[in-house]
Amino acid sequence: KHTWEAPGREFSVIFLAQSLLPELKGACITMHSTQGAALHRYATLGSYAFLRQRQGCAGAMTPKRSTFIRPEPQLYAAASPSRHYAGRRTFLEVLAAKGFGDLLAARQGSKKPSGEVRKRLIKGQLAPPAFVPLDIDLPPYAKTKQNPPYTEKYEVHDEEGIKKMRAAGKLAKEVLDYAGTLVKPGITTNDIDVAVHKMIIDNGAYPSPLNYGGFPKSVCTSLNECICHGIPDTTVIEDGDIINVDVTVYLNGHHGDTSRTFIVGKASDEAKRLVQVTKEALDKAIEVCGPGVPFKEIGKAIHNHADANKLGVVRNFVGHGVGKVFHAGPAVLHYRNNERGKMEVGQTFTIEPMLTLGSTRERYWKDNWTAVTEDGSWTAQFEHTLLITPDGVEILTAYE
Repeated sequence: KHTWEAPGREFSVIFLAQSLLPELKGACITMHSTQGAALHRYATLGSYAFLRQRQGCAGAMTPKRSTFIRPEPQLYAAASPSRHYAGRRTFLEVLAAKGFGDLLAARQGSKKPSGEVRKRLIKGQLAPPAFVPLDIDLPPYAKTKQNPPYTEKYEVHDEEGIKKMRAAGKLAKEVLDYAGTLVKPGITTNDIDVAVHKMIIDNGAYPSPLNYGGFPKSVCTSLNECICHGIPDTTVIEDGDIINVDVTVYLNGHHGDTSRTFIVGKASDEAKRLVQVTKEALDKAIEVCGPGVPFKEIGKAIHNHADANKLGVVRNFVGHGVGKVFHAGPAVLHYRNNERGKMEVGQTFTIEPMLTLGSTRERYWKDNWTAVTEDGSWTAQFEHTLLITPDGVEILTAYE
């Protein structure tokens, strides 16, 4: 959101052209003057923005020379104001977002479910590191806490690799099912971590998040406004919360990754809708998957469903290739995009959309892991590990 005060009835959009457009390709933009209620919607075309005007009224913005904003100074002038607006200070306000649902969220500002809800999250106390038996097979980063360099090279599994991926996905799903039974008012997120850690170890696997880049716990628990990577601690889960539990297991040298957002007790209708629509967005994305399908179809399916339900799509966290390596290519974008790349038989990756009631931007806590919405708006996420098959797609972490 950007606001400038105009010295008169003319507005220079050089700031918009030079500062906003390079990072907002494909964005929806609205512009209006405080002198009138008229809104102007832009849809960027490459490095340009095309103005689509609505019916004019007093104080409406009209292009002085051209309907294109180009990367050089241009002036837009307000129509002759009525006497009601005479002498008032005038401002130009620009709201921009990459999707109509995000644009609406930006205009509405911070949004939490209505009714009594808890205050914003604060960091709790961490418990000591969990013990991992010596006979458990460890991923390369488990002892060093140093991740291998990220690579866009993706894995295509042979029959043996597919068998191991199915086993890892099945265990991850079972652990997540169990974690879901623990979600209730009064327990702490650390309680979930302890139980998840034990179940994974008891099944001869390693909890993939533990020590990944120094992450201190065995599962991610993200409450309410936490987008992802919430670290389990002494935070108590309350009635009406929503919580995403993200489980990844390392079994027989392969990772299985899945997450789900659970509703705690009697949540508001808005919270329930957020969770339901996010689940539907994942389902719709999976439906388009298959051999030869462009990865960009995933983002299109998710973004369309989010827009239809006036929810925002988080962009800075993506799905990813998964297999012998926890995170690798391809990066699976959850929003509309023109990235190249098509799905191949034997390929495994995750889809994990994060939708919000308000802002789609994140801010990090000092732990450099916990990412929360910048305005405290609530968010939900669902994730599956998928395998591309000759006939379509197999959900390796499927649940009923």
